[in-house]
Amino acid sequence: MIKGTPELIAQRREEIISACEKLYKTMSFKEITLKEIGKITSFSRPTIYNYFETKEEIFLALFELEYKRWNKDLEKILESKESITRKQVAEKIARSLEKREQLLKLLSMNNYDMEANSRIELLTTFKAAYGRSMDNIREILVKYCPEINSEERENIIYVFFPFMFGIYPYTEVTEKQSIAMKSAQTGFVEHSIYEITYACLSRLLGE
Repeated sequence: MIKGTPELIAQRREEIISACEKLYKTMSFKEITLKEIGKITSFSRPTIYNYFETKEEIFLALFELEYKRWNKDLEKILESKESITRKQVAEKIARSLEKREQLLKLLSMNNYDMEANSRIELLTTFKAAYGRSMDNIREILVKYCPEINSEERENIIYVFFPFMFGIYPYTEVTEKQSIAMKSAQTGFVEHSIYEITYACLSRLLGE
């Protein structure tokens, strides 16, 4: 049983998530353990278990936070009273995702492990944040591209969201990967998150 007010519990969970986020900037998913997270928080590893049962649950909470951060930017697009073109819709969504490198990294590398090793109640709140992102994109299309019918709109969403899984690997190439691709003569050309996202959206929107 976790002791403390809801505010204190939320604060402690936030500290643990922030520690995980800090480590994830320099360490891989496999390298990060509850012990490593405990080293940069005010909690011991046994105390962390009061808030998260597995490492994957902490990452899932970070993943949820990333979707919430993206949702804030998508909602800013929705709040605009100006009329914008399909090209500008693609640009604005691409710019919003450009800031979410960590979201794309989590999507491409650790999504399955996090979902498989987390409790249903935590997975449910994560899915709510993910679902809200889909709703925001849907609402942006309804508002700024009213000529796109509902079937076309859903097709765009169900192409774009799976597409997001591949953005990070194509935009964050290690030196080792770059050398290997040049040696294999793949003709690979590096692109930014914005460039590859805009290219996809502009085609989906017929721009």
